Amino acid sequence: MAATSFSCSVEQGFNFQKDAQDLVGHLNKLKIGEKELAVDLGVTNPEELAGDKIKVVGVVSSIYWNGGFAESIQFSCQVSNANKKDLAILTNTELSNTTVEFQFTIYDYDPDEKKYYKAFHTNDAVLKGLIEKSGGDLAISIDLDQSMEVVSPLNFALNLSVMPEDSEQETHLAFSVTDKVVKRWGVTVAA
Repeated sequence: MAATSFSCSVEQGFNFQKDAQDLVGHLNKLKIGEKELAVDLGVTNPEELAGDKIKVVGVVSSIYWNGGFAESIQFSCQVSNANKKDLAILTNTELSNTTVEFQFTIYDYDPDEKKYYKAFHTNDAVLKGLIEKSGGDLAISIDLDQSMEVVSPLNFALNLSVMPEDSEQETHLAFSVTDKVVKRWGVTVAA
């Protein structure tokens, strides 16, 4: 299986420039245990530049998946101060419910079509998984110090690695506006 890896521009994510063609990523939804994070950052949808800003949980800086059905999706993104506080409480208390529900969209630019397209995404479906454990520790962290790549709005770096739950789910990859594939994430386990 081929690995999927994208490094996105946080600057372009927060302050979209029409003449730049950097990768942009949005964390559209994130729920950890019973805590649904706020969809409170207004950003530009690269596919609809004339449209209104859309609200997201975070601006993605990087996302990585080794491509295997049972392998984690790891991502880093910038979240608001309100979400930083909620995540700090979650990561500094006993997190008994490590279920995760999330949606993301990574956009790339197609130079032939001269427009952005969804390069790696959940197709508006909610992916379900668990926070990955690494040496007994949960693979989740939130920086308490403000990120300085973009100073306004106030934002903080979240790092999270999610293992798929025991069900077959889909991720969607594209290499241009027209070249697309669907890849399986997670494996259904017979009862």
